[in-house]
Amino acid sequence: MGKSNKKSGQTTKPPSLDRPTKKEILELCNQLLEKCIEPISSGAREWDDFLEIYNLVENIRDCQKNLSSTEDHDRAEEWPPFLKWLKDNGVDHSLIAIEEFPGYGYGLKATADIKKDDLLLSIPRKIIMSVESARNSQMGPLIEEDQILRAMPNVVLVMYLLNESKNPNSFWQPYIKSLPSTYNTTLYFSLEELKLLKGSPVLTDALNHFQSIARQYAYFYKRFQNNHFASKVPLLRDGFTYDSYRWAVSSVTTRLNQVPSPDGKQMLYALIPLWDMCNHRNGKLSTDFDVAKNCSECYAMDDFKQDEQIFIFYGSRPNSQLLLHNGFVYPDNLFDCYDLKLGVSRSDPLFSLKTKVLALALIPVIPFQLRPGPQPVTSDLLAYLRVTCMDEPKLKELLEAGDSEHLSLSLRNEDDLVSAENELKVWNFLCARVELLLRFYPTSLHADLVQIELPESNDRNYMSLQLVLGEKKILDNTLMYAMSKKLSLS
Repeated sequence: MGKSNKKSGQTTKPPSLDRPTKKEILELCNQLLEKCIEPISSGAREWDDFLEIYNLVENIRDCQKNLSSTEDHDRAEEWPPFLKWLKDNGVDHSLIAIEEFPGYGYGLKATADIKKDDLLLSIPRKIIMSVESARNSQMGPLIEEDQILRAMPNVVLVMYLLNESKNPNSFWQPYIKSLPSTYNTTLYFSLEELKLLKGSPVLTDALNHFQSIARQYAYFYKRFQNNHFASKVPLLRDGFTYDSYRWAVSSVTTRLNQVPSPDGKQMLYALIPLWDMCNHRNGKLSTDFDVAKNCSECYAMDDFKQDEQIFIFYGSRPNSQLLLHNGFVYPDNLFDCYDLKLGVSRSDPLFSLKTKVLALALIPVIPFQLRPGPQPVTSDLLAYLRVTCMDEPKLKELLEAGDSEHLSLSLRNEDDLVSAENELKVWNFLCARVELLLRFYPTSLHADLVQIELPESNDRNYMSLQLVLGEKKILDNTLMYAMSKKLSLS
C-alpha cells in the first residue's frame, strides 16, 4: 500500500506496461494455468513440481516490478485518519488505543481498566466490508456472471478489497491504508524459508495453497484481457499484479470473519475494521453480531488493566492453520495438533473388508489428529487403527453382526480391546509410523530446542522453527504414549 500523494478527488493514470511485456505475462499465465490443472505431486516430485510453478510466478513478478503498489509504508501515519473515519461512522473507540507490541506488531491496548464481559467495540454494518458490500458495488454483475466469483465468496472479498484499494475516492480508503503492506503468510515465504518446513505436513499445504493462489491469479489476469470483464473493474486492468493479488489474499485470510446477511438467512464473509487489529490468545470466543443494533460487538474475554494489550480468541485452530492463513504461530496453543494422514491401501488383500467395517463403525477416513498432552490419540484414530490391524475372520464377524452403534462405541473405547494381539499391532504400527515421520525432519528435536534459544534471524524463520518444534513435541509425546501402551500389554 503506501500513503497516497493524490489530492482529494484527483486521479492519476497508473503506470502501464508495453504491449510485448503484456503479451509475455499473458503467455506466462497460460503456462501457469496449464501447470496448475493437476495437483502438485506428492512425494519425491513435490518440490520439483512446485518450483516450476514458483518460477513462472517469479517471471510474472519480474515483468510487473515497475507496477508494484504494495511497498512498505509507515502505518502509524494512517492511524489518525483511520480513527477519525471510525468515529465519523459511529464507532466509540474510547476504551482502546492502537499500539505496537514487541513480538506482536500492532494491536489494541486498554486505555482504562476493563472488566471481563465489558463491551469493547461495536462496529456498525455500514463500515464492515463484506461480500454483501461487493455485490452492491459496481462489481455486482461481474460476481453473478463469473464462475469463480459465484462459487468462492472469499475470492469475491479479495477482488473487492483490491478494487477498492485502487480507488482513491473509495469510502474504505482510511481502513485499507491502515492494513499492513506485507504479511508473514506462507505466500510471502522465500524458497529458503519454505525449506525450513521440510518434514512438516504444513509444507505440502503451503505449496498447494501457493498453487491455488497462482491459478486464481492467472485465471483473473486472462479474464482482464476481455474488455467486458475489464470494464466492470477498470481500475484493476493495468494494475492487477501478482503482488497486489497476494496482498489482497493475505489481507483477507488474516482478517476473515463472518457476519449474518441483513435478512439473517446466511452468513457472509467480512472484514471488520479495528476489531481485526486484536491479536490472539487462548480463551473463548467473545464476538457476536447484534442483529437488532446491526453491529458486530466484541466483549472482553478477560479482565484487562489500563495499558495492557487486549486479546481475543481466534477459535480452536492449530498452528498449521494459523501459520498458513494468519501468518503467525502460537506456541502455547491449546488446540494445536499434528495431522496424521492414513488410508487403507488398495493393494491390501483385505481392502474391501476393512473399508466396509470402517463405514459400518462410522469411522471417518480423513487426516486424524495427534494432540499434545496425556491423551494424544483420539478415539477416531484408535478405532481406525483397530480396524486396519484386524485379521480376516474378525472383519467378517463384525460385518455379519452388522451392529453399527455397538461397534462404533466399542472400537472407540480405550478399555474395550478387540484382542490383545490386535491391540499390540495397533501400538506397534503407531510407533513405527511416528518414528518414520520424525525421520522426515532434517533436524532433531534436541537441535531445534537449542536453535529456538538463539537470537531470531527473522520472523518467518522463527515461526517455522516454532511450528516444527511443536509438531516434533506432539510426535515425540505420541511415541512415548504408544510405547507405554505396548509395555502394558507385555
